[in-house]
Amino acid sequence: MHAAPGPAAGAAAAGPAAGGETAAPGAAAPVAGPGPAARTDATDPAGGQGHAGPGPTAGTSAADPAGGRGAGGARDSADPAGGRTLGRGIVTGLWGRIEQQDFRSRIRGTLLGAALGDALGAPLAGLSLDAVREAHGPDGLTGPAVAHGRRGRITAATQLTLFTVDGLIRAHVRRDTGAWHPPTDVHRAYRRWAATQHDWGPDERRADNGWLAQQEWLYARRDPDRACLTGFGDDVLATLDQPKNPAARGAAAAARSAPFGLLVGWEPALVLQLSVECAAQSHGHPTAHLSAGALAVIVHGLIRGDSLDAAVQRTLGLLGARPGHQPVTDALQRAMSAVTQGPPGPDAVEALSLGKAAPATPATPTAPATPTALDASHALAVAVYCALVAEDVAHGLRLAVNHGGDSAAAGTLCGALLGALHGETALPPAWLAELEGRATLLELCDDFALEMTQGPTLHSPSASSPGWLARYPRG
Repeated sequence: MHAAPGPAAGAAAAGPAAGGETAAPGAAAPVAGPGPAARTDATDPAGGQGHAGPGPTAGTSAADPAGGRGAGGARDSADPAGGRTLGRGIVTGLWGRIEQQDFRSRIRGTLLGAALGDALGAPLAGLSLDAVREAHGPDGLTGPAVAHGRRGRITAATQLTLFTVDGLIRAHVRRDTGAWHPPTDVHRAYRRWAATQHDWGPDERRADNGWLAQQEWLYARRDPDRACLTGFGDDVLATLDQPKNPAARGAAAAARSAPFGLLVGWEPALVLQLSVECAAQSHGHPTAHLSAGALAVIVHGLIRGDSLDAAVQRTLGLLGARPGHQPVTDALQRAMSAVTQGPPGPDAVEALSLGKAAPATPATPTAPATPTALDASHALAVAVYCALVAEDVAHGLRLAVNHGGDSAAAGTLCGALLGALHGETALPPAWLAELEGRATLLELCDDFALEMTQGPTLHSPSASSPGWLARYPRG
C-alpha cells in the first residue's frame, strides 16, 4: 500500500522530534526544545514535560509541565519559543483546517482500524491454524464472522482502548486545575472500565462517569484478560518499580495502547514512557509493557508522517536502553526480516505468532498443531509484519488473524498500524458497517481531536464549556 498524502502541499514531512533529527528539505525548521530528561519516573512520566499539544520547552518545571502552553498548543505570554513545527507540517498553536482534518482522519483510522482487527480476530480465539482452516476453509477467515452473538462484536481490547482515550482527554482537562499526572487519569479511566465488567449498567450515582461510562453497550464482558481485571481491581497505582501482575506477559496491555501514539506533540521517548507506565498497571512483565510502549511509539511515528519501516527503526533505538527489551526488539527484527523471506502468507505469520524466525513445522497426523499462547512480543511481530506486506487494510487484517496465536490482539495491533498509516478512508466500508459501537468510537475520536487541537477554546483555569466538562469531568 502507499501512504496517504500529507496534510497540505509544501507541508513538512515526518518531522523531527527534539534530539538530533533533521527537518525535511524545504520544511520550516522546528524550534528546538530539549530532549527528554535523562531519567523519567512514575511520579512524573514525562520528565516534567508537556502534553499532547506542544512539546516541552526549555525551562519546563514540574509546576507547569507543559512549559506554559495551553492544551492543544496555544501560545501565551509564557511561551517564548512560539509554535513549533512537528512532523507532517503540524505547527503547534497553528493548526490549519487541512492539518486538523488529516489528524482527525488518522485518529479515526487508528481507533476504528484497531476495533475492526479486534472484531475480525474474535471468532478465532483459541483455535489453531488447522482448526481455523477447518472452520472457515483453506484460506481461513476472510471476513467478519459471528462472535459473542453476532458479526462485528468487539472484545475487551476495544473497550479498554476507548477508556484509554477517555483518560487522556481527562488528563488534559485536569491540567487547568494544576493536577497534571496522566498515569493517574488513565488508571482512573481503567477503573471505570472495570465497573462495566461487574455492574448491570451505568451507575448514575458516580459523579465521575462522564459521557463514555454512560454508554450501556459497554457493560458487557467480552473475554477480558485476567491481568486487566486484577490490575484494575483496586485504586492502587502501579509503577515500573512495583508493577501489577509482574508475570503477566500477554498482549492485552499492548492492545489498548494505540491512543498514546496519538499524542503528536510529545517526543517519542515520552510517549514510550507514558504508555509503558500505564501498561504496567496491569501487565508487569517487561515483554508486555515494552510491547505496549513499542506499539504506541510506532503509531506516533506514523501519525507524524514516518513510513512504517522508519517508525519501527526509531522504536528499536528507543527500546535498546530499556531493561528487558530483548524479546521485544528480537520480535520486531524478526518481523522486518520476514518481509524479505518470500511472499506473504499464513506460514510466515504462524512462525511469527510462535516466536520463530523460520516457518513453523506443519502439523502431522501424530503431532497435530496446537494453539500457542501468544505473548505480547509475538502479537506485535505479527502486526508489524502484516502491516508491512499488506496490499490493503482488509488483506493485512486477514493475514493478522489467521494463525494459532492471539488472533484478536494481533488483529487489533495491525488495524491500529494500518489505520494510522492510511487514515479512515482506507478502512473496508462493509466491515465498518457491521462494527459494534461505531457511533461511540467516532464520537470519541472526534472529541480527542477537538481536545488536542482546540483545547483552549473548550476549557481554561478561568472559564470552561459546561458541556465539555459534563462529558469529561475534572473530578
